[in-house]
Amino acid sequence: MDAEAIKTSIEQLITNCISDYRLVQKARSVWKAPLIAYASARDPLFTKFRNVVSPSHHTPRQLLSGAETVIVYFLPFNERIVRSNAGPGPSSREWAVAYLETNTLIHAINEQLMQSLEQNGYAVTTMPATHNFDTKQLVSPWSHKHIAYAAGLGKFGLHHMLITAQGAAGRLGSLVTNAYITPSARVDKEACLYKHDGSCRACLSLCPVGALRETRFDRHACYVVCRENARRLNPEEKAEVCGKCVSVTPCALTDPVADQQKPQAPDA
Repeated sequence: MDAEAIKTSIEQLITNCISDYRLVQKARSVWKAPLIAYASARDPLFTKFRNVVSPSHHTPRQLLSGAETVIVYFLPFNERIVRSNAGPGPSSREWAVAYLETNTLIHAINEQLMQSLEQNGYAVTTMPATHNFDTKQLVSPWSHKHIAYAAGLGKFGLHHMLITAQGAAGRLGSLVTNAYITPSARVDKEACLYKHDGSCRACLSLCPVGALRETRFDRHACYVVCRENARRLNPEEKAEVCGKCVSVTPCALTDPVADQQKPQAPDA
C-alpha cells in the first residue's frame, strides 16, 4: 500500500470503529467527527519534549525501532456532553461516562488499527489513553496532547489543553508505526483567545481549586479534584475527571480565534 492508501484506510477504519462502538456497546456518549493527523517519527520536536514534558518522555523510535509515523486522532465530545459539565460543583456523570467510554473506544480503535497495519506487513506500537503517568510527578512518558501538537491537530490554550478545530473537549489517542504517511502541517496561529489577544481568561475562573494561573499550572491540585470526583462517582471506574476548564469556555467546542477571523456574511 502506498502512503495515501494507508492514510485512507486508517481514516475509514477510525470512522467505522466509532459507529460500530456506539451500536454494539450501546454507548451513551456521542462524538463529533474525529480529527486525524500524522507526525514524522523523525521530527526533532519529539526530542525537545524531554525538556517540556519530562526528561523521560519517549521519542517514537524509542517505542518502535524503525518508526516512521505517529498517528494521532481526537475524538471530540458533542455539545450535550460538554454542556452537562457546566456550573459549579463536581463533574457531571455524563462527562465522566464520556471519559470512560472514550478511553475504551480509543483502545478499540488502536487494536483495530494495529491489526489492520500488521496484516499489511507493518509494525505498530500502541499506548493507553490514560493512566500511563507517574502518580508522584504526574508526568507521562508519552503525552498524547504534545504528540497531537507535533502532528498539527492544534495549539495549547491557557488551560494547558490542546485546542483543535473542534475545540478542546474530547479525548486523544495515538500510536506509532513503521508505515510511512506524509506528515500533517503544524498549526502556526494561536487558537486560545488569551494567547491571541488577551481577551479571555475563562478557564482560570472556572478551575474549582485555582490550579490554573497565567504563569503556572498546579497539576497536583488539579489531580486532587480529579481523584475526588472519581471517588464520588465510582472508585472502581477510575473516572479521574474534572474538565471544568474546557467545558464552558469559548474553546470548548471550536477554535474561537478561527471563528473570529471567518468572513462575516453580508446582511440580507
